[in-house]
Amino acid sequence: MAKDAQNTPPGECPQCWQHAHDRRIHRNQPRGECPLCVDHMVNGHPYTVPKKKSSWW
Repeated sequence: MAKDAQNTPPGECPQCWQHAHDRRIHRNQPRGECPLCVDHMVNGHPYTVPKKKSSWW
């Protein structure tokens, strides 16, 4: 089952989440050779889904 960026849990990077859970993205690429993933690993996460603030008080 594919997950899209809109289903990314709080605190996670949408690109990492999608690339980890959608097999179609890497189907035609040699293992470990996705240019988007390599660039993302080198340059870091430009955006993460904000976490909800805890309101237990």
